[in-house]
Parts: sequence; structure tokens; C-alpha cells
Amino acid sequence: MEKLNKFKESLLDKNIMSVTWELVPGRGAHEKAQTDVILNAEKASKGGKIHALTLTDNPGGNPAISPEILAAEIVKMGIEPLVHFTCKDKNSNQIESLLYALDRVGVRNLLVMTGDYIYSGFFGKARPVFDLEPMHVLTMISAMNEGLEYKVPKGTVKHKPSDFFAGAVCSPFKKTEAELMCQYYKLKMKITSGAKFIVSQIGFDARKIHELIQFVKLNNWDIPLIGNIYVLTYGTAKLMNQNKIPGCVVTDKLLAELEEESKAPDKGKEARLLRAAKMYAIMKGMGYAGVHIGGHGTKYEDIEYIIDKGEELSKDWQSLISDFDYPMPNGFYYFEKDEKTGLNSDKITNRKGRPLDAKVEFVYPLSNFVHELMLEPGTPFWKPMKAIAKMVDGTPLERPFHFVEHLSKTILYDCKNCGDCALPDLAYLCPMSQCPKNIRNGACGGSYDGWCEVYPGRKKCVYVRAYSRLKSRGKEHYLDHEVIPPWNVELNQTSSWLNLYLGRDHNAKKYGIERVDSKKP
Repeated sequence: MEKLNKFKESLLDKNIMSVTWELVPGRGAHEKAQTDVILNAEKASKGGKIHALTLTDNPGGNPAISPEILAAEIVKMGIEPLVHFTCKDKNSNQIESLLYALDRVGVRNLLVMTGDYIYSGFFGKARPVFDLEPMHVLTMISAMNEGLEYKVPKGTVKHKPSDFFAGAVCSPFKKTEAELMCQYYKLKMKITSGAKFIVSQIGFDARKIHELIQFVKLNNWDIPLIGNIYVLTYGTAKLMNQNKIPGCVVTDKLLAELEEESKAPDKGKEARLLRAAKMYAIMKGMGYAGVHIGGHGTKYEDIEYIIDKGEELSKDWQSLISDFDYPMPNGFYYFEKDEKTGLNSDKITNRKGRPLDAKVEFVYPLSNFVHELMLEPGTPFWKPMKAIAKMVDGTPLERPFHFVEHLSKTILYDCKNCGDCALPDLAYLCPMSQCPKNIRNGACGGSYDGWCEVYPGRKKCVYVRAYSRLKSRGKEHYLDHEVIPPWNVELNQTSSWLNLYLGRDHNAKKYGIERVDSKKP
């Protein structure tokens, strides 16, 4: 008989406000940070008010103990762990291996994320991986839950089904139209890929909190939402305000209030716990299925206070809306404001005519012109180019053909010669060279005011640029597409044109191109 998943049951029960508490294990194996995690897990298990303990995975791109190991210890205490499962450090084989290990020890709840960019390591900055994206991992998890099948020389192997309950994240706390729309396009991909619940990012704007649940309802997605509550100290708020904790938004107005609160004898503890309780009440009133509570130095007793006080305040949650009036200056909202409630109306903001969030360079119309000539079935030169590709493939002519292609694409797009080209999917911006995380399926959650998480103030997020390019032609909805498969590493350093015309890259399925195997020995 399968063991009951208390976190899953609480989240799916509309009469229960599910509560998860975020613990940050830190670096080391036997240090105080790890001891504190275990002690807090014991308290939470005995207290009975928390349905899962979430364990972070190398937060901030810094090394820490593997959350999978601590989760194996915590599951024995009778409380569910919720493991942050990120893509930044693991290739696809390691991801599969870890999922087997988690299944083996009975850890079932996963929060699948792209992960923060890598910034440190024992020998200096570690190499980022980002082999798969959250949608790919969710697809793998869904396959495992069905009983993973794969071919071997003697036939087909099918595993016993796993019992994972996996979710994903989404950030409504974005300033620009391009950032926000890309978050919502990607949310759809995550849900269609198998996400069973969604956790919001950290932010303190009531309208944005409301917007996410409205957007989910608008699309008729029957999926539980978990609101993110961070017990915010002044020190952490300063970092978030400067976007030094990617994706977390603290406005200047909120930061000024926290500075005043920090001057109190308790350094603002009472005020920040009350703020967290008010957020609990608002999220419950709006219809969130649960809350995810985090915060540096937060104790179990603080979590109990937030839950109890939040339940008390939830009876009159609408009166608390004005306490969370922290809009980003000139920020974009998907829905228009309801002046009576201070939240959102049902009317969708008209995006036509709004200024673009990034400049559209001449290379984009030039690329579009070439694309419409020869780079898609039905275009004028598709058939002649396909015939040339068949003639050149595997002959001495392939090398100069490939050289001309790579040279032109390097000049125009800083091409990395990956052989599985995603330029047409991203408005002729290369994710392999323009995105530090090499993402092919929508923006990560780390951008701020349109800037890339890794290059703030220097480089616009590649998806902000792509959205602006497409919107300039009324085609921004092109980013709302089916999930693009991971980069096919086998094609690295080969001609992407040959791979396109001969049905070897990821476009073959989309375009219905029959594969032509290479003539090379």
C-alpha cells in the first residue's frame, strides 16, 4: 500500500491551506546550518501545522549540501520534504540518476526550476550546465510516473512507475510587458509538461499576487497555486532591492518602510512577522491553495505565529490590500486596475500601441527576409536548397558549405555552431550565445527591468529582445509555442542548414521533414 503524501493531499484539499516552510541547508556536511535544518524538521514534524519542508538547491549559485541527502533524512521523521530541483548543475543523465535515487528513498515532492546562475566554487567560478529546462525535467518525471520505457538491444525495458508530485514556479512580479508575457507563455509550457502545482516568486505587490491567480483562472487551468511569503529583514530587502537575489522584488517604497522598522528595539521582527501574516490572509482570501514561507533566521515558532495570525486576519482580508501597495514604477500589469478594490478588474490591458521594451536592430528584418525565402517548407527556395543539401552532404563540398554558413551566422548572430539552430524560434537571437543559461523555451525568472540576471544594466534579457522584435510585426504570440526539445549535442559543430533541410534537427517534427541520414562513413 502506498504511503499517503500529506503535502499533496493538503494542496488538493480545498478546505486546507497548505503550508510549506523553506529551509536553507548551506555549505558543509556537519555544520550548524545542517544541524538547524534537522532540528527545525523535528519541530515541524511534532507541531503538525506544516505540510512540507522545502530544501533549497545551491541558492544564489553557491555550493551547498545536496538537498536530496537531507530530504532522505527528513522523510524518516514523518514530514514531507519538498526538494528544489534545479537544472543549473546537472546534465540530463545526472538529473535522471537523482530522480531514481529520490524515488528509491521515498522523496516524492519536487519543485522544478531553472536555477540561479553559477557564481562561485572551490576552484573559482564553476561551469554552469543548464542541459535541460524545467519543462524537459517535468516531461521526464511524467514519463517516470507512467513507468519509464526505453529501448535496449534485446527489446524494451519498462520501469516500475514512480510517484513524484512535481511543481514549477512563475513570477508575476515583472516590470516590463515583455518580461511578464514571457513568464506567462512559459507558465503554459510548464503546465502542459506536467507541473501539478505552481509556486509564485517573491514579491509584495497585492495586484501582482492577484494577477497570477486571475491569469490561471482565465485560462481554465485546474492547478493549485502556492503564494510565496518571505519574512523580510532590512538586510535581505536591500539585496533584493538591488536585484542581488535574482527574481525577488522589493521596491524603494517598501525598503524605506523596512529601514524605519529596523530602528525598533526588536529590529523590526514584530513588523515583519505581522506583514507575513497579512500576506497569508490575503493569499487565502484570494483563493491560493497554500503558502510557501521562507526567510533567513526564521524559527518554527515564527511560522506558527504567521499561520495563526494569518488565519485570524483572513476573515477581513480585503481591508489589508492597501498595506501591499508596492507597484514597480511604470510597471506593466496584465489586467487593468479595479479602483474600488485596489486589485485588478477582469479587463485585460490593451497591449497594442505600447512602446517596445527593447530596440529592434536591422538584422531582424534582414533575417526575416532570408527566412521567408528559404528556411521553411513552402518558401520559394526551400526545394532547391534541400536538393543542394542532399548533393553536398557527406562530400568534400560539405566543409566549404559549412564554413560559409558558420561565418555568416557568426558575423550576424555570434553563432556557436551548435548544429541544432534555434534562431528562428527566438526572433533570430541565438540562445546559445545571447542567453547565459542557453534557454530555448522562454525567459528564466531572474531578469529585472528587462535586464539579464547575469549582465544587469549591460545586456537586455534575450527574451525581452525577442518579444520586442516579434511585437514590432504583431507576432509576439509566436513565443507561445510548444516546448522545444533540448539541444541535440550530437549535432554540435555540424552544419545547421544541412540538419534543417535533411530533417536532423528539432525542426523536423514541426515541419514534417523526413530524416535523411548522413552519407559520411
